[in-house]
Amino acid sequence: MPRSYLGLQGVRGGVGTTSITAALAWSLQLLGESVLVIDACPDNLLRMSFNVDFDHHNGWARALLDGKDWQDAGLRYTSQLDLLPFGHLTANERENDHSNQQTLEQFTYALERLKEQSHYQWILLDLPHGYTPLTRQLISHCDHILSIVNVDANCHIRLHQQALPADAHILINDLRISSQIQDDLYQIWLQTQRRLLPMVIHRDEGMAECLASKQPLGEYRGDSLAAEEILTLANWCLLHFTRRPESARSAV
Repeated sequence: MPRSYLGLQGVRGGVGTTSITAALAWSLQLLGESVLVIDACPDNLLRMSFNVDFDHHNGWARALLDGKDWQDAGLRYTSQLDLLPFGHLTANERENDHSNQQTLEQFTYALERLKEQSHYQWILLDLPHGYTPLTRQLISHCDHILSIVNVDANCHIRLHQQALPADAHILINDLRISSQIQDDLYQIWLQTQRRLLPMVIHRDEGMAECLASKQPLGEYRGDSLAAEEILTLANWCLLHFTRRPESARSAV
């Protein structure tokens, strides 16, 4: 059984959730953990961080819509890290996603089987922002959620007007030391946002460059500040998000 089902979701689009998901998956496998990272976003971008070709259209959603086995869409990246892309949707499928909802919701049963039978120690889900019925179902299967934010007015407003998942922890990405507005908002969040994680990810050119190189951050620039911070995050997750054995839980 996996140590943890961990979902990562931005409070809005464009906060770096997909890059962080890829980087965290890489860091966990560096620590000796077996990881399956799943793209749950119709944009189908996670694969680009793992050296997958632009014209690779396969994925779990594509397989379900085509009546095929979703497991055949899995890809091996390292001996400890596997990837399950979302797959390419046509423009018509994207515009009429409600008609495909029931088919794609079958994947939640696959997640249950993975939870019961999987040899992976970690299963990471790159979740789209917002709360479609499918996204809500996927969130319900996660043990924990990392809610990704940038320190800006947009995210500040959203943290006050939209509810986070029940077991969410807030992770700050792209923090700029030289920004006065970011420093002001960060100080406010330290006083008001009780779910803030005790680490942040600073702005780092390596994060932008690694996607262009089609690699997770830690593989592309393991010596960068952001890569070191993601590794710290991975160690924190190991410490706080690891399931205890049933015998240990019953003894408490």
